[in-house]
Amino acid sequence: MPLRARVWSLGKVLVLAGALVATFFVFALVGMRVALRSREVQVPDLVGVVVDDAARAAAELGLALRVDPNPRPDEAVPAGRVLLQEPVPGVDIRRQRTIRVWVSSGPPSTVMPALVGQSERSARLRVSEEGIAVASVSEFRSPDYSADAVVSQDPAPGSRAPSVSLLLNRGEQATTYVMPDLIGVHGELAAEAMRTQGFRVSIVGSQPYPGLPEGTVVRQQPPGGFEVGPWDSISLEVSR
Repeated sequence: MPLRARVWSLGKVLVLAGALVATFFVFALVGMRVALRSREVQVPDLVGVVVDDAARAAAELGLALRVDPNPRPDEAVPAGRVLLQEPVPGVDIRRQRTIRVWVSSGPPSTVMPALVGQSERSARLRVSEEGIAVASVSEFRSPDYSADAVVSQDPAPGSRAPSVSLLLNRGEQATTYVMPDLIGVHGELAAEAMRTQGFRVSIVGSQPYPGLPEGTVVRQQPPGGFEVGPWDSISLEVSR
């Protein structure tokens, strides 16, 4: 056989062998993917399902169920039913994998504590420790109750509820006055007159003011027209 014919025959054999090898790998790859796909399942939606039923549904798909040991309270999902799950529904996972679920313990069942007579701060701390929210706070002023104290609550102590409304007494409104304009008035006389009314007045300094009699008020704090009460300090500067 001529050399050229032999080379041509060998080339055809190599091409055929390469095609066979390539075909083998393609079928092997497709087979592996089919095999892997056949071992995958879609995660079912277990939220709201009773735990035992959820375990059976997972087992039918070749999946295991792991229940978190700490139930979580929830207003919408009844006790004993799945509240959350991981992975989420619809995800493709391989068989023998585990779905983790959290179970609802039902609505919060905290007993409402007695809050009447406590300060607002103490009442808020107490309900916060119990996991109860403050829904609303109403206020009024009266000398008949302690200032900043809880006078009423809704619902009453001993009931079970997720929130509470409070009625607070802010104390009796203190009397206030309009600060008079004392500029040009004799400082000692003005201070003494206001002290007799319960105000705290002091002369804090003096300034040279030619043409003004000694002791005349030249500055005051607060200025005239401001609202003041007996608890406020009033300072005056006079001339010298």
